[in-house]
Amino acid sequence: MQIKATTPEQYTAQLPDERKTAIEILRKTIQENLPEGYEEIIDYGMIAYVVPHSIYPKGYHCNPKQALPFMYIASQKNFIAIYHMGLYANPALLSWFTTEYPLYSTAKLDIGKSCIRFKKPENIPFDLIAALCRKMTIDDWIKCYESNLKK
Repeated sequence: MQIKATTPEQYTAQLPDERKTAIEILRKTIQENLPEGYEEIIDYGMIAYVVPHSIYPKGYHCNPKQALPFMYIASQKNFIAIYHMGLYANPALLSWFTTEYPLYSTAKLDIGKSCIRFKKPENIPFDLIAALCRKMTIDDWIKCYESNLKK
């Protein structure tokens, strides 16, 4: 489901009702729990939370003109997705998340390297997503990102 938008508000306005509420709650959860400094933008056609160039001038190694990506949310064709680069780059964080998940949801965890998929919006564990957001400051993310680049 490709949504053409230049702002998060435009993005959510185009969603079907059954997805709109969940994405709006996800946005609010992320905004209220991400440590200070992350910026909300549209990137790759999704709502993104990035480290802006004002904090990390090097940008993303694949395209230094792009801000350093951290977290995305999207309404895909068959699911709502949360893409969290910290889960991909930090095995301890991934372990924490997969251990905690069953305490917050009875739905089976559907996860890839950085993608958490929710086929039913009502299965999104917003409290767990809030806790995940609080786990990594910008400084933590930059250190993790740079340490993985050197490997």
